[in-house]
Amino acid sequence: MPDGRASRGRPARARGVHRRRAIGRRGARDAVARRRRRPPAGLLRAASDLAERFDAQLHTHAAETIVERETVLRTTGLEEIAYLDSVGIAGPRAALAHCVWVDGHETARLARQGTTVVHCPSSNLKLASGVAKIPELIAAGCRVAIGADGAPCNNRLDVFAEMRLAALVQKPRLGADALPAGQVLELATLGGARALGLEHDIGSIAPGKRADLVVLDLHEPHLHPAVGDPVSLVVYAAGPSDVRDVFVEGRPVVLGHELVTVPIEEIVREADRCAAELQRAAHLA
Repeated sequence: MPDGRASRGRPARARGVHRRRAIGRRGARDAVARRRRRPPAGLLRAASDLAERFDAQLHTHAAETIVERETVLRTTGLEEIAYLDSVGIAGPRAALAHCVWVDGHETARLARQGTTVVHCPSSNLKLASGVAKIPELIAAGCRVAIGADGAPCNNRLDVFAEMRLAALVQKPRLGADALPAGQVLELATLGGARALGLEHDIGSIAPGKRADLVVLDLHEPHLHPAVGDPVSLVVYAAGPSDVRDVFVEGRPVVLGHELVTVPIEEIVREADRCAAELQRAAHLA
């Protein structure tokens, strides 16, 4: 998109933020920029200005592949993290997915600015992007969360799979003690809350926080013998089928392994219908 279109798009984007807030749940944060290919500086700066205006979060992908890194350096003259910083996409308001190909200077910049790195190990492996050096990022003081990228490049969008893989993928390089289970669980909970700017409301069980709770059924054979650290059991052995109950702000969403808000069959049918419609529109069916 040419820079000249950035200012013309601002009113529409502002209306979009208002609409999302109108239909979103109380306290949810909005992300006003999410682009896979790097748009021009004017558009990114406009998105940053909107985020500041509406106290919203910013999310984009960064340093996912070596080709992306080299392209940004060649076209802007800056390393990617420095370029994003130059257009206002940095700091606690910003969450950058991947950051696989960042060097020591960029790592220091991420830590200094308080920008969140969202680690997506399944996607990075599936697309052969590489493995982000998460222990080094954490040691440098970076804020890190665990994510799953998008469905086309992950498929499962399974937080249990991401936690387990995040814990395992660093160990051949750094040893068996790298990224212990307790640290991984924190990245998946409080780390995610920090990425959304909601660490004071969600991400842990504490007085005054919202009652967002997940209850696991630990009776299945694959979770036994249940000895040792229960956190390690959750990270390395548990999965979505072990989720018994889910509460969002105290409201039950899943009870007894069953979704109670809408019939699951209806969701599946609607998903298949939408997918078929998109395929027809793209002349793929």
